[in-house]
Amino acid sequence: MRLGFGLIALLAALAIVAVLAKKQTGAVRMATPPAATSTTDATDATVRAQSQQIQQQVREQVDALMQQPRSLPDDAQ
Repeated sequence: MRLGFGLIALLAALAIVAVLAKKQTGAVRMATPPAATSTTDATDATVRAQSQQIQQQVREQVDALMQQPRSLPDDAQ
């Protein structure tokens, strides 16, 4: 009897989790507007250009930092 109630409770908990998971995935899918899918080419080009610009800025900053001489610790002098 105890095993039966435990099994029923487990199945009920799994059913609740499955329903909540299904609702959550449905909400994520609805979050993207349908109009955004038609302009993906222009958006991809803009995102790609921004990404390349950020990469170039980081590369220039790293190069500038690598050109600076390191200061020696007081013990080495």
